[in-house]
Amino acid sequence: MSRRNGLLGRETDMQLRAVAAEFAAIARCGDRRVQNEIGRALEIVDANPLVLVAWEDGRLTAKHVDDIVKLGRNIPEENHEEWQEAAIAVAERDVPARVHGALESLAQHFTARTFAERHKAAVADRGVYLRDLGDGMSELTLRGATTLLVAIDDRLNQMAVSTIDAAKEAAAEARAAGEEHDPDTRTRQQVKADVLCDLGLTGGPAVDPTHGVDGKTSLGAIRARVQLVVTADTLAGKDDRAAELVGAGLIDADTARTLAGDATLWDRVYLDATTKTVTHVDQYRPPAALRRMLQARDRHCRWPGCHLPAIRCELDHSIDHALGGPTCESNLCSLCQRHHSMKQFTDWLVLQLGAGIIQWTSPTGRVYREDLPVPSVCFTPEFVAERPPPEPAPPF
Repeated sequence: MSRRNGLLGRETDMQLRAVAAEFAAIARCGDRRVQNEIGRALEIVDANPLVLVAWEDGRLTAKHVDDIVKLGRNIPEENHEEWQEAAIAVAERDVPARVHGALESLAQHFTARTFAERHKAAVADRGVYLRDLGDGMSELTLRGATTLLVAIDDRLNQMAVSTIDAAKEAAAEARAAGEEHDPDTRTRQQVKADVLCDLGLTGGPAVDPTHGVDGKTSLGAIRARVQLVVTADTLAGKDDRAAELVGAGLIDADTARTLAGDATLWDRVYLDATTKTVTHVDQYRPPAALRRMLQARDRHCRWPGCHLPAIRCELDHSIDHALGGPTCESNLCSLCQRHHSMKQFTDWLVLQLGAGIIQWTSPTGRVYREDLPVPSVCFTPEFVAERPPPEPAPPF
């Protein structure tokens, strides 16, 4: 199973997912990360055997290997062995940071592709990535073509300068009129961040494939969705405990109250007095009650270790509906598209034990229990201490 070209059929990919899921469940980590590591190992073993030998001999570090493998992806198959030999000779000279430029220059001699061709391939790696920073803050990273990102940064700078200048003029006019005025003390970076958030939350893309149709279906009409868990006391202002933004982390009480106040529909969640897990919800409007109850109960994908919010998951029949499985609380759970597909196309089995407890059985027969998640802000420290610790992971 070669990974040189990065292509896998669906059947092979599903088997790889199943293997990664097994190791991830044992190690109690994300299966995507495990699958990426497996893919990295396959690429080194299959496509870079000379590099692997040099690494095993201690002539290269892991960073040397990563640099050579990454640069080698642009080199034709017929030149790849010669590239490995030359790159190893360069990498052995010094630490990775000092030879990286030389490796990039060397790679140009082994590929006939122009910069334009390589850029066209690199554009396929564009994307947006979210990372939690703690304290109610996160980092959103945009990877894309340099021209576009430089232009975006320039436009944000211009908007920030205009915003700051307008605030200064408003403050000067207020002073001249003898009026009180709160100065805008934000830095340019803070203003840029605020402007970008406004654009991301309220703006519509210039190229909208739904342009000209009913406004409710246009991209500009789409509004962001978040799933928030907050206690009634916090909502009422009796305390300032943090609320939970499902799938992201904790947020401050003031922000939680603002979000709850702006919501047109929200659920009141009832917890079991003993287990503190969700038993049912009620609403002021009657939407698809079962779906919303399961979203509140599951909170995220029910594959062990997956934290994709339930509002972005699919409801899966544990016993297939086509085989007589009922559409009810005890036969439904939230699964993200990745783990839903894995359940459907591999030998992983799922069984509901009642009270929302899910039992997964891997193709090798290992059993993993997924208890109902407990909302982070809806229990007391005493309850946490009373909960039994999770069962230890089985050995490899």
